[in-house]
Amino acid sequence: MNEPARRLVIWRHGRTPWNLEHRFQGQTDVALDAVGVRQAQAAAGLLMALRPQVIVSSDLSRARDTAAALAQRCGLTITTDSRLRETDGGSWEGRRREELLVADPDTYRAWLAGEHVRPGGDGEDRTQVGERVMAAIDEAVARTDPGRTVVVVTHGGAARAVLAPLLNRPFEQLRYFAVMRNAAWSAFLQTGDPQTPWSVLEYNARSLPEPAAADD
Repeated sequence: MNEPARRLVIWRHGRTPWNLEHRFQGQTDVALDAVGVRQAQAAAGLLMALRPQVIVSSDLSRARDTAAALAQRCGLTITTDSRLRETDGGSWEGRRREELLVADPDTYRAWLAGEHVRPGGDGEDRTQVGERVMAAIDEAVARTDPGRTVVVVTHGGAARAVLAPLLNRPFEQLRYFAVMRNAAWSAFLQTGDPQTPWSVLEYNARSLPEPAAADD
């Protein structure tokens, strides 16, 4: 591409009590716990070095409060977008992993394996999630100047689902990507190639990379 490449950072929110209890959060609005607040602050202290121009966040409080840790350091205003919410978990929301393995073992195991199922039978599948998150990212990128960085704060399942449209890969390949850890991020560089529009700089990171000195 002729203009400087934009950088996209997809950042997962910090820990919540339901993360700790292995409950399916989905779109239930669960706040950060004390550890999650510290995680967000620590990550923000690193991500500010990327000098983001735009910060867009899910409107759920755990993501919004994570984004605020960075926005305050950078003097930026957060834009919230409900399309960046976590997967709608339907009847699974609020239930522990152990409960779901008993109540709905086949569907839950298929979900954990990355198969194309709806949580609880009435939630969103990964295609739906990936498409709405990608639409939000496209708009955020369009607001970002060439050569600058946009940070998108979202959720573990949503961050994983958007990898398919972002990298132009089949949804079936999402199983090869681990769910990002709390307050971890992934970074991508715009390529200008319609077939491979974004290249992966780092995935599931909690530190900034050193520049590569060589290919070997």
